[in-house]
Amino acid sequence: MEKNIISKKQFTIYMIVAFGLAWILEMIASIYSNKGNQMVFQVILMIAMYMPFLGVLIARISLKGMGWVPHLKGRIRYVFFALWVPALLSIVGGVLFFAIFPDAFDSEFLTLHGLLEEAGALEQLEAQGLTVPMYLLISAIQAVTYVPFINMFIALGEEVGWRGALYPYLKEKLGVTKGRIVGGAIWGAWHWPVMIFAGYEYGKEYIGAPVLGPIVFCICTVMMGILFDYVYEKTETIWLPSLMHGATNAFTIFAYLSKPEYADKAILGPAYIGIISMIPMIIMAVIICVKQKNY
Repeated sequence: MEKNIISKKQFTIYMIVAFGLAWILEMIASIYSNKGNQMVFQVILMIAMYMPFLGVLIARISLKGMGWVPHLKGRIRYVFFALWVPALLSIVGGVLFFAIFPDAFDSEFLTLHGLLEEAGALEQLEAQGLTVPMYLLISAIQAVTYVPFINMFIALGEEVGWRGALYPYLKEKLGVTKGRIVGGAIWGAWHWPVMIFAGYEYGKEYIGAPVLGPIVFCICTVMMGILFDYVYEKTETIWLPSLMHGATNAFTIFAYLSKPEYADKAILGPAYIGIISMIPMIIMAVIICVKQKNY
């Protein structure tokens, strides 16, 4: 894969656009979220996800060499890696959290029931003869089959910026592992406004709020970034980290399996972004770094 040569000026312009516009959008989205308008909140966040791509365009960073035409002969296993590893890590991490906090498991699915009722979707499910556990099972199947491919096109807006431009620049300057770590921290910080002001990812009631969440999330994005970049290097196509990003965003089931009274433990799990639940991801990321000998 041909490497893009990015100048310091291009990198600076890219960062200003990717962060400046995204942070403005995240602040606006937070206002709608706090007013209870989740639909507008989600739409604005999806638009914000394309600000890194816009940053690449405005900085005139070449899109060539990012792997727009997939060549997956002999690499098809990485498609399944990108599609299913996020779910596997999420499941192992969620089980680990509930092994430590067994009383936190919402066996009656009250949290999900309340969310569906609030969204006005519960009546529709009941009209179709579906129970909440059945809905959860269907959602899980969708999250490991076709939904990641839909999410891939949204995640592409970030991946062109992160894996396509930011990571190659940082790896060239700092070395592969250090570049991935710094890149992951930058990626995590990109989410900070919406996390701090809207309670995105961990809510607003977790232990250490609102400071600890952004820090822990950066650890998570460092680990995810290592996995996504690994897939990108192995396949040399921007579509695969985008697929893995989409698969990660799709499998969020464990976020709804904890009892409401355990909301303060969200910083620990059971979603994969929790300190305990991300342990499997950390282990895999470390293995990749050691295996590639990129210290």
